Amino acid sequence: MSSQDVSLREHGPAVSVPLGTDAGRALAAAGILRSATPDPGREGHWLLRAGSSVGAVRIPGGPVVRIAPKTSVSRLFFLLGFSLDPARAWRDSREGTIDMGGHDDVVPSLAHAVERQIDAALRQGVLQGYRTVEESALFVRGRIREADQVRRHFGRTPPVEISHDDYTADTSENRILRAAVERLLHLPGVSGPVRRRLARHRVRLADALPLVRGRELPRWQATRLNSRYQPALRLAEAVLRGASPEHRPAGAAPLAMDGFLIDMNRLFEDFVTVGLREALREHGLTARLQDPHHLDTAESVRMRPDLVVRTGDGRTPVAVVDAKYKVVKPDGHLNDDLYQALAYATVLGLNEAHLVYAAGRVPLRVREVHGAGIRLYQHSLDLSCPAEGLLSELERIAGQLAGTAARL
Repeated sequence: MSSQDVSLREHGPAVSVPLGTDAGRALAAAGILRSATPDPGREGHWLLRAGSSVGAVRIPGGPVVRIAPKTSVSRLFFLLGFSLDPARAWRDSREGTIDMGGHDDVVPSLAHAVERQIDAALRQGVLQGYRTVEESALFVRGRIREADQVRRHFGRTPPVEISHDDYTADTSENRILRAAVERLLHLPGVSGPVRRRLARHRVRLADALPLVRGRELPRWQATRLNSRYQPALRLAEAVLRGASPEHRPAGAAPLAMDGFLIDMNRLFEDFVTVGLREALREHGLTARLQDPHHLDTAESVRMRPDLVVRTGDGRTPVAVVDAKYKVVKPDGHLNDDLYQALAYATVLGLNEAHLVYAAGRVPLRVREVHGAGIRLYQHSLDLSCPAEGLLSELERIAGQLAGTAARL
């Protein structure tokens, strides 16, 4: 780590950092930190305070900002691995299913993990597949696109408008892996050995076209043929979605920030909702993530509960869950959360709603709403407990939700 690097902690105290005005403004506008403001006591310095995003980002002309999570990096990667591949996580609930190479920082751990997965994916060779190509050619290959031939060349030949299938390494899967490799090679903190192995993978994936930055990732579908690629693809997509975009302060040129950040709010939400969805299947129930609804009859106020539990046929709502990556106050009161849960229950016509917090060992609390016959449950998950304990707690909550469905 360079002496100029800035180390912050998730939701930790602010740190005064020497930073140029443009870089400071870009960092403030990016939403990466909880706050970034000029330090009134030190000219040319900015006060940086981390929020829920963890990882590292390199500021052009400035330092590398590293944000450490409150939880251990191994626990963070367990949550990430579970969210990406819940079926595997239920089979093997031990931590360490993602190889982090012994690193205790987010970005080096991520780079090592992705490189190992890509190496395993490419061990049997680069996956190839058929891709439909439409082009103008001097000879017939495949089939003639008759409509295009008439429209463009009035039926004359050559050239011939043709369509054919190419067996190529330029597939969606390889494009994603190549883009992830190139992104990792630009991240700060990646070790030399990992960089060298990533560079070799880039050469092997050279036949895959590079992705255009800012565009949606190409879609791929899990099949028997790409099964060896799937763990690498899931991690690669996480890398690309966590890559920092370009930011443009008012009146300034774009400022590209290379880095990788994980939003702990989103990660906890994914862990809870994906875990409950998988556990509820054992009870014959279905669940929809971010299920869209409206608060009012005019449908002008949208609402998206994190998880709506439904009957096996998916038609009837039976429970609603919202995940909150924050600690319950000593008195258990988080009024905004309770009001939100009440609104969900009311709109869905349910007599209860559930909130799941990333808290310590806080007992279950139940709030009875006056005159409404609605109960609001506040659950907590202790992220410091063993991974098996976290999954057991999700199963307990799923069992309670299933019990609610059985009483309807």
